[in-house]
Amino acid sequence: MRQTLHSEQAPEEGKEERLAVNPTEATAPERRLSLRGIDSLQLLGPGDQYLKEIQKNFTARITVRGHEIILHGPEPELRQLERLFTELILVLNRNEELRHADVETLINVVKRGNGNKNAGSESASAGAAQNSRPVIVYTKSAAIKPKTEGQVEFYNAALKNDIVFVIGPAGTGKTYLAVAIAVAHLRDRQMDRIVLARPAVEAGESLGFLPGDLKEKIDPYLRPLYDALQDMIPVDKLRRYLETQVIEIVPLAYMRGRTLNNAFVILDEAQNTTPGQMKMFLTRLGVNSKAIVTGDITQTDLPSTAQSGLVQVREILQGVDGIGFVYLTDHDVVRHKLVRDIIKAYDHYSP
Repeated sequence: MRQTLHSEQAPEEGKEERLAVNPTEATAPERRLSLRGIDSLQLLGPGDQYLKEIQKNFTARITVRGHEIILHGPEPELRQLERLFTELILVLNRNEELRHADVETLINVVKRGNGNKNAGSESASAGAAQNSRPVIVYTKSAAIKPKTEGQVEFYNAALKNDIVFVIGPAGTGKTYLAVAIAVAHLRDRQMDRIVLARPAVEAGESLGFLPGDLKEKIDPYLRPLYDALQDMIPVDKLRRYLETQVIEIVPLAYMRGRTLNNAFVILDEAQNTTPGQMKMFLTRLGVNSKAIVTGDITQTDLPSTAQSGLVQVREILQGVDGIGFVYLTDHDVVRHKLVRDIIKAYDHYSP
């Protein structure tokens, strides 16, 4: 099979465009994969030898332009190639290197169609739809991407707006996806830092009666944010980021009086903010900053006489340019399948 390489300047990146060809029609379906934060030399191989090896085994056209891989070809091959590149990136992240044998092995696995026994069925169609969703962050073991239509709306809103409010029940991935989007902005150097905040509201236990100093009392409230970060950033790098305050995880009260420039800011569990706290948080944003505010208005731990800032802010800021509101439902639950049933049962219960 004859193969050639074509190079030209990519206008927006000013970098070489590499084409591994066996081109299909210009009208063929297209798929784009981001290489931001990935060592493309290691992924594609010295002199693009891994890229050439991949192209020998597929008829779809593979173009590398700047920080993107662009695929043109029949839909079944696009799904195979996206899976292949995803697996290669995961191996690269896990082993910190990629070998020719890894490339050959994964090509064979993907070409054999492992895990695709239901091709053509409804479940295969759902899998294809999920495969077409953008990868936000690659970790050592997984590619984090939106899993539901609601999460896709959330992701798109975060790209389009400077402030996004995401309201939905437990288990819909609000916090996890918000952290992934922030990590992607830090990785791509679109932001200099990440600041994650939560209100430390007493839920059934008084802070004063908990053991330890202030940090030890507060840390349990912030643990979900640490857990999400540990999934997405290598331990040593995360420790360095926390020590140098490239990433900060703080109680909401610590935000007062600050101005955050070039920062991606997340306010989690925002249903537990008062209107004053919500206003205080939103006015911390400085130049070139973005914010995601997440919460579940059905799980407020505020005193019964207090109004939630998240409930009020919908009335005040709905329709303001640059601010987006996304509402997730039980259809977007990505935890255990019983979580969706639990949410429905509580919604229908009336004592």
